[in-house]
Amino acid sequence: MGVKRLYIETLGCAMNVRDSEHIVAELTRKEGYETTDTLEEADLILINTCSVREKPVHKLFSEIGAFNKRRKPGAKIGVCGCTASHLGEEIIKKAPFVDFVLGARNVSKITEVLHRPGAVEVDIDHDESRYAFGDFRANPYKAYVNISIGCDKQCTFCIVPHTRGEEISIPAELIIREAKKAAESGAKEIFLLGQNVNNYGRRFSGDHPRVTFTDLLKMVSEIDAVERIRFTSPHPLHMDDDFLREFATNPKICKSMHMPLQSGSTRILKAMKRGYTKEWFLERAQKLREMAPGVTIGTDIIVAFPGETEEDFEDTMEVLERVRFEQVFSFKYSPRPLTPAKDYEGQVPDEVGSARLSRLQARHNEILDELKAQRLGEVHDVYFEELRPGGTVAGRSDNNLAISVKGSEELLGKTVKVRIVEPGRTAHRGEVVA
Repeated sequence: MGVKRLYIETLGCAMNVRDSEHIVAELTRKEGYETTDTLEEADLILINTCSVREKPVHKLFSEIGAFNKRRKPGAKIGVCGCTASHLGEEIIKKAPFVDFVLGARNVSKITEVLHRPGAVEVDIDHDESRYAFGDFRANPYKAYVNISIGCDKQCTFCIVPHTRGEEISIPAELIIREAKKAAESGAKEIFLLGQNVNNYGRRFSGDHPRVTFTDLLKMVSEIDAVERIRFTSPHPLHMDDDFLREFATNPKICKSMHMPLQSGSTRILKAMKRGYTKEWFLERAQKLREMAPGVTIGTDIIVAFPGETEEDFEDTMEVLERVRFEQVFSFKYSPRPLTPAKDYEGQVPDEVGSARLSRLQARHNEILDELKAQRLGEVHDVYFEELRPGGTVAGRSDNNLAISVKGSEELLGKTVKVRIVEPGRTAHRGEVVA
């Protein structure tokens, strides 16, 4: 029998990307699969799903229907990830040609469900915090490392606690071992992942000495082969002074922070159960800018949450003006199953939500244009990690600016000084400084 081939499509967040890497590692090590970019030649087709918003869930069934038409005879189809967690058996009822369903908290069971036609494994209490996955990284120059699984927050708009279960921190020694191994094999940048990374250490599945996220950052930075540390996503509520100080003063921690705002209105934040106020967020962002000059701040914003008035929306616009985020992921509120907010009174009409989203995005684009004008001529240390078509190589500055230059694979895995010669809103063109 020839080589078995695996085609995997990954939707959603960086945690899904890491889950897909774990799936590939398990199937390679235990089942002898090799990955392919051609669906038609695959013996196993997987879609790793996201359920944070409504649209991707609706798209799922048309997508797996298209996969079914294109797959070769005998090829299996599996649905994994967060949508698998919350729809479970319903997926096979609606699409009987799906061979198995594997929830986001059950990644280690991939080789087991593969051989059980109709298997549905979606236990959100399954504990994989001590499971040793095999090695596989889509990008050899950057290593995603999970530091926790699940989420203990009860944000009223969010389905994640129902798809990934309660929060459990991965033991620090396992994280350090994985980071060390990745760095020694060439991944100079370590990207720590968790739903709320700076809540790390709140709960372990066994006895474990107390370790905070700030402690963990120090431990990872002590690995000689690690040059850069990034992480996502921290929760604004847990951004205490110790954390900000470590972020600002540790030279290995990249000066880019993702601070999910969600809303600029304290009233709406309370309804969302976010645990902080508009004033707290602004004060933390200001302190961050003061402590780490040159830092870039990204955020997530939801407009038209149930009950949001024009005044509430103006509060969000005010935070946008004052913080001047370098990156904004913005969405119109999407009612999700199993979440309290879907039953709240005061659901905002669709056209109102669309108008608010357009206004927010238009103003943010103006801010990006103002920021980009200031970037011309800036010199940054860029770590190159990706070859692009047309003889260019792309990487990121310490403060997370996407910068590409003319070059070849010789630059991959290297950190080089680059001057920005053509700034853009989200990506910049540069020249290597001789």
